Amino acid sequence: MWDSLSVLHAHLIQLSETILNPLSQIPYTPPEGTPVSPKSTLVSLLSIKNSNPNPINNAITETQLFNSIKDFTLACALLSSSQSSTHELLSWIPKNLAIEANSAFKELSNAYVGSDLGGRNERRISELLGVVCGGDGLVNEEKRLVIELLPEVLPLLKDAIKESSIDKSADGDEISAASARAPVGSAIVAAYQFRWFVTQVDYPHLGKLCNFVIPCALTALDHWSPQVKGQSMISFTHLAKNVNAAELSQYEDVILDACCQNIVSDDEIWYHVVEMSVLLVTCLKRSNPRSPWFEKMLNEMLGHLERQPRNKDRRVAWLTFVEPLFHGIGLVLVAHFRRIFPLVFKWLHADDDETVLLVLERVNTIMRLTWIRNTPFLERLVDELALLYKEAALRIAREQIRSSVLEILILLQQCKGLQFKAAWDKHSNDVNLTGLCLSLSGNTTNTVDAHADQFHGDSLQRSSQPLQPQ
Repeated sequence: MWDSLSVLHAHLIQLSETILNPLSQIPYTPPEGTPVSPKSTLVSLLSIKNSNPNPINNAITETQLFNSIKDFTLACALLSSSQSSTHELLSWIPKNLAIEANSAFKELSNAYVGSDLGGRNERRISELLGVVCGGDGLVNEEKRLVIELLPEVLPLLKDAIKESSIDKSADGDEISAASARAPVGSAIVAAYQFRWFVTQVDYPHLGKLCNFVIPCALTALDHWSPQVKGQSMISFTHLAKNVNAAELSQYEDVILDACCQNIVSDDEIWYHVVEMSVLLVTCLKRSNPRSPWFEKMLNEMLGHLERQPRNKDRRVAWLTFVEPLFHGIGLVLVAHFRRIFPLVFKWLHADDDETVLLVLERVNTIMRLTWIRNTPFLERLVDELALLYKEAALRIAREQIRSSVLEILILLQQCKGLQFKAAWDKHSNDVNLTGLCLSLSGNTTNTVDAHADQFHGDSLQRSSQPLQPQ
């Protein structure tokens, strides 16, 4: 047994040195006023030779070797995750070193799974986590070590993040007080390591690890630093894509409440908070379109957008990711028209084509989900679309915009019939809309009632469907 451990230990030392040697040659000075040095942290984690061998026979023990493997993996996690960061604590790490870390971890994973130590731990991890190792469709070699380390590592990372969190019972400058207790740099490093561990595991195995992942993710999401929050949001997004609702059900209210609390986030992480929130609420509440969480989430987002309607990054992020939320709410969207359409009318004439095309796609979705019933916005929508069609002559995406406008107007013509005709008549003699008028006049409307009746039945069925267990 000792020989087997020694071979794996020697291999680990060799892999560590392939990273340590180029790492030591990189000049790095921590940012002024920052007591945290990621380079020093990496050197410490990779210094495998310093592991204390057994004093009796000079052999390393299983516990010591496993701890060394854990430290090596934490170093690889930080190096690999640095490639998605522009933060000053991590931006100094070159791409080639991150690639080397990925390669070294893959090699260690394969060696570990084939070792006696890996074999002995296989049954224990299978019983603890309910995952089966090896074989087709089961945990492969590269994921196996991450899954085994995750329950050991995540509590440590959670504690590191929590050290600089705000004490909500304290008075005064909460952020300064938190930073005085522990440097925020440590939390940022831990958050990037946490995100790496979570995103290495996918469906169906990640669901078995929710009890380890979610407490750490919630701690990071509750942190005051946007960098820490952002890594938690990416992790929650990955979770929502790889876990089913039943596996999240124990935490669903606290998760959705945390999402709502974080809607008002900094610009740099708004993209992440929208994607995360939409995916989580639709995952957890997709079978109940009348869930109060849908309304709360949408109202929080709309309120934030109403305060900054000209903020391009925010509106583009929302328009990009909100589609599943619209589908989750279905016909109940009608109740939100009074807040959605004023924003739509502003964004239809935004300076950038990206916003215009996205808002046209979302209007199309709203049309198909609600058939624009019981709304006072029909005439205004027709007017704004006609104006946009003319404005498109000066835009780069002219053909795409005009095609989308025509598609929406045809839908309006089909579902609103005489109401649409009355709203469109004022534009029928506009020489700048001649082509559009010809397209609309050539569209058949003799199946309006059939389309509307079918949609009405489908929508009512979706909106009244009872909550079903996932």
